[in-house]
Amino acid sequence: MNGFPRVLSVCLLVGSAGLYGCAGHQNSESALQRANADFQNVKSDTNVLRSAPKDVIRAGELLARAERLSSYIGSSDDVSHYAYLSSRYSAIAAEHSQLLLNQEKLARLELERQRLQLALREAKLSGAQQQGKWAEDQVISLSTRQNERGLVMTLGDMLFDTGRAELKSSANRTVLKVVQFLQFNPKRVVRIEGYTDSTGDAQENLQLSRERAQAVADVLSDLGVEDERIRVEGYGDQFPVDVNSSEQGRAQNRRVEIVFSDEKGTLSPAR
Repeated sequence: MNGFPRVLSVCLLVGSAGLYGCAGHQNSESALQRANADFQNVKSDTNVLRSAPKDVIRAGELLARAERLSSYIGSSDDVSHYAYLSSRYSAIAAEHSQLLLNQEKLARLELERQRLQLALREAKLSGAQQQGKWAEDQVISLSTRQNERGLVMTLGDMLFDTGRAELKSSANRTVLKVVQFLQFNPKRVVRIEGYTDSTGDAQENLQLSRERAQAVADVLSDLGVEDERIRVEGYGDQFPVDVNSSEQGRAQNRRVEIVFSDEKGTLSPAR
């Protein structure tokens, strides 16, 4: 009677071991199946093969080892271990592939952004060139002549109050066109020359001619034209363009002339 419990205990232990072995075998088989499925997924993905070939190879090697061990009785833990490692390498390969795809996508987006920015700059440049041509046409249309002194624009006496140097507001549009022209032609410089008629004191006329030329220069400067691009001269009643014996002639002589340099910035000598 006393031997029966011992026999029963041995049977239970053997049974438990068998059940544990069956459970371990089932777990290892499940791990092996998952590892195999994971490996097949990454192996069939060309992006993964391109971006993480070493990880895919390592996953395959570990899977092959797990499959070899699965044929040995009692090696379930080893099978599960290597199957797990194979699945992890497959996952790492997939993650590397996704990371590379994201980087490539970002690179494409950056190239597209740069392309759009370049197109925008080209469009702006084209627009600027067109605006520059428009500004040049405007200056030429307002200029009285082009001779050995260069391109010369004349601001008539009507843009100033009688005997005063301040520009009238009606001069703003004309001066703005000069500013635009100079902005689109950054190498050009100007000389602003003031003139009067012969009426009155010669010294006062000389001073007034300089003050009127300086008034135009100040407006250009205020609107963004660099001071070093502007030169100022006053000539008083010298160099008339018409006779001083008539009101019409005197009005023509009371003027401010803007002399433009050439495209290289070479300005004709002062008078």
